[in-house]
Amino acid sequence: MSSNPFKDHFSALAQSYAASRPEYPDALFDAIAAQLPATAVRVWEPGCGSGQATRGLAARFERVHATEPSAAQIERHWAREAALRGEGRVSLAIEPAERCSLADASVELVAVAQAMHWFDRERFYAECERVLVPGGVLAVWAYGDFLPPEGMVEAVEAFRARIDPYWQTENAEVRDGYAGYRWPFAALPAPALWLEAEWSLSRWLGYLHSLSAVERCRAATGDDPVALHRAALSAAWGAAEDVRTVQWPLHLHLRRKPG
Repeated sequence: MSSNPFKDHFSALAQSYAASRPEYPDALFDAIAAQLPATAVRVWEPGCGSGQATRGLAARFERVHATEPSAAQIERHWAREAALRGEGRVSLAIEPAERCSLADASVELVAVAQAMHWFDRERFYAECERVLVPGGVLAVWAYGDFLPPEGMVEAVEAFRARIDPYWQTENAEVRDGYAGYRWPFAALPAPALWLEAEWSLSRWLGYLHSLSAVERCRAATGDDPVALHRAALSAAWGAAEDVRTVQWPLHLHLRRKPG
């Protein structure tokens, strides 16, 4: 695994990110696979983090090259041990999205989950042009803010008001679903999707702790915003063992390189 210096927003959150982020729905990967021939086997996943999307990709494709500039994230990737042994469908590398070790025209799919806003897009698009086969697909998706569960709007909005000043500017692009981006290649139809999780209170609070704005707020103020709002959030949630549905809008963009 090669190393690469980069502006690191997530190494400090790698453990909570790996443990607390939601899993992507099968419908997402079904929509992507539907745009590829049955013979497609090779995928590049830049910005893979700790592997929330890698698992779904590896369930459908024989070879997934998952890359990430954060060594701390790669250390916590679910496929790391098998990849180190050269087993399984996933290979891992510490590489930036703008420059990877793949050969020219070597993959049928480039898949980017919740990471596009951190890339130098022009350089990344050039790398997609290089590594995709003719007719290959670029799939990019992101989820924005979750919908407050029923009865939790007031408590959630108070929590959000505390952390909102600490979001990086790129996070607004996520909430907009990358609506203003210039894209390479021709657009393909993409369904409207939702990301859903059935969580207990402790699992949901763990997710809140994984938000980068929470870490930035803590670093700037010395206060843990989740702890400060825990009582109100817990009261609005109900019994700690209650399982509630948490939803995020999931925005998918699909593009095909000319054949």
